[in-house]
Amino acid sequence: MGYIKSAALDETGFVVLDSYNEEIDPQEWLSIEYVDWKSSGDTRFAPLASAKGEIECNGFWNHTPPRTDKDGVWIPEQTEKAPTLTRRAQEPGSNVGRCRIIELQPNSYADALYNLHQDDNNRLNPDGTGWVVRGFFNLTDDKNSYFVLRENRTDPSIEYRVALPAGAQLIVDTQRLWHAVHHDGDEPRYCLITSWESGPELDAYMEKYHAVPTAPQFEVSQEVLDAGQAEQARRDAARAAYYAAKGKAAVQAMSEA
Repeated sequence: MGYIKSAALDETGFVVLDSYNEEIDPQEWLSIEYVDWKSSGDTRFAPLASAKGEIECNGFWNHTPPRTDKDGVWIPEQTEKAPTLTRRAQEPGSNVGRCRIIELQPNSYADALYNLHQDDNNRLNPDGTGWVVRGFFNLTDDKNSYFVLRENRTDPSIEYRVALPAGAQLIVDTQRLWHAVHHDGDEPRYCLITSWESGPELDAYMEKYHAVPTAPQFEVSQEVLDAGQAEQARRDAARAAYYAAKGKAAVQAMSEA
């Protein structure tokens, strides 16, 4: 049968929406509670909706009973402090799973490449239902930062770099695309991330805000690109060697027991 997916995401795996141009009080993301949750760098997360309405960020499949990333439970003590962000997450009218604000500390382009990852949004998602994708609404004005999106983690031939000023809005099939952010700044970056179920509601929302499957490429020097690619390869090799040695040590310990 297959999943219900949005045709708007077919071409590149992401779309860019009209920029959000209304003022939001920064206290909406500064005054709420964060948990120490690591994802693609030095990060913390402040959940607005979670599996059971608790202030935690675990995948819904790690709860009892396990389920897919849908039917998130809003957390009153968090949403009351972030009413505008909550409304933005609810605006499409599609099913919401996890909804969180990410706080990302500054990093390098090489860090972003090393941290490129795909999300496991659709674990336990029943066939024939809507495919889960994620919306990213940049909250801080990070003019020198950009989203890195790739079809293949280690292949730079198709790499999209989307600028992240305040108000930038993307919807990404993060189970398809490898993704991470290079945050070049002196202060943390904040972004609202919402898991949405694909379907007519989300399609209408993307049409309303003129979604396009591309964006002007954030310009980066070839020297930085090459150095980042080389550093990603070096770190990958070091990690592989570490785990290989760890595996050999375990085998040796077992043989000596």
